[in-house]
Amino acid sequence: MNVIDRLKEKIDEANIWGKSISLQRAELVKNGGTKDTNIYYVESGCLRIFIEDENEEHTIRFGYQGDFIAALDSFITDQSSPMCIEALKKTKCRVIDKGAYINFMHSDPECKLLWEQLLQGLLVQQIERETDLLTSSPKSRYERVLKRSPRLFQEVPNKYIANYLRMTPETFSRIQKS
Repeated sequence: MNVIDRLKEKIDEANIWGKSISLQRAELVKNGGTKDTNIYYVESGCLRIFIEDENEEHTIRFGYQGDFIAALDSFITDQSSPMCIEALKKTKCRVIDKGAYINFMHSDPECKLLWEQLLQGLLVQQIERETDLLTSSPKSRYERVLKRSPRLFQEVPNKYIANYLRMTPETFSRIQKS
């Protein structure tokens, strides 16, 4: 059993879910510039985390069915964050607030270990992504993401994948066809 599945199983056993939410396509769970210390478990659908500047959006991460997702900077610091969380299609999530989650983590050494493993995995993924963006060609980035996360190409519209890979939709389409 992987880390995410085991962590969800432990949360289910502890029954600490705060609520369930249903989102429509393009509905925001979190707006930029706000504080959100919740952790979301995607039961169905797909979410993306992105930031906006004055000219465009920059997709940072996706969460699919069976994933945990959060504005991690806001969760950790208890401060507002520029991150937005948006449903890319009709999505259902379970929600845990930070206080309940922290108490849960400290109640069981296995839970704390699972959280640490989850964070370590996220950190490694982020480092790999940053390295790709800084050193790889668009085609190499595309191939690496296709190999690492084929599910992305089944769940997420191409314009968001192109944005995530830091390329234009036209470049993405050209690479996809070759």
